[in-house]
Amino acid sequence: MDRRLALIGFGEAGSTFAAAAGWGREIAAWDLLPARRAAAARLCPAASAADALAGAPLVLSLVTADEALAAAAAGAAHLAPGAIWCDMNSVAPETKRAAARAIEGAGAHYVDAAVLAPVLPARMAVPLLLSGARAEAAAALLGAAGFADVRCVGVEIGRASAIKMIRSVMVKGIEALTAEMVLAARAAGVEDEVLASLDASERPRPWAERAAYNLERMARHGARRAAEMEESCKTLAALGVEPMMTVGTVLRQREMTGRDDRLPPPAPVVLRRAHP
Repeated sequence: MDRRLALIGFGEAGSTFAAAAGWGREIAAWDLLPARRAAAARLCPAASAADALAGAPLVLSLVTADEALAAAAAGAAHLAPGAIWCDMNSVAPETKRAAARAIEGAGAHYVDAAVLAPVLPARMAVPLLLSGARAEAAAALLGAAGFADVRCVGVEIGRASAIKMIRSVMVKGIEALTAEMVLAARAAGVEDEVLASLDASERPRPWAERAAYNLERMARHGARRAAEMEESCKTLAALGVEPMMTVGTVLRQREMTGRDDRLPPPAPVVLRRAHP
């Protein structure tokens, strides 16, 4: 049977995709860890990474972030001519571009892929962004393999990962801020009241509108807000919670003060002709 796909890395993502899509002997997988290699045995048996890569037109690199570049460098020499290395690891655009040089230097093709949600519970519906000269070709192969939400965002290697990494500043930052707030609220015995006050003040709005509002508030009132957040730092420290995120808030509020040059441009005024 022709090899349709190879997986380099068979951790949570690789094993989840394989199970959800019902992949079988047409798919090969390799992992550095023996236990994971054993779990991949229900697919096409592979004695090595080179064996897994042999003849595969599409490779999904699903290793840990610190191994993404090394995996590309090691796998490049074993890729079939014209094969596409789809790097789905969460790493910086610069790391993706370095990996691309290794893959393309060996005569294969590199596609930057960003996974925008946890693979569980999304499975094959997990949103994927692709960029690179062969992004469209990779999207077609991924669709044939069972992936249901794939979008190409450009031909530049690093564009997809830039979206993912910059988005993570907010997504993971909110998680860290939440922990800092809740730990302090619990220590003060006011968790319920703090959470209820947030519910009362929260108003759903598009992120473009929310971002514009937040930047305007910081540019106009950053100095005052920085002073307030310094007092918040003291509050958390007195409760035994190190204000890691809140110290950063003080610095960013102060740095944004008066920076009108960082505000989004005003929305264009649409003139409407009055009816006679």
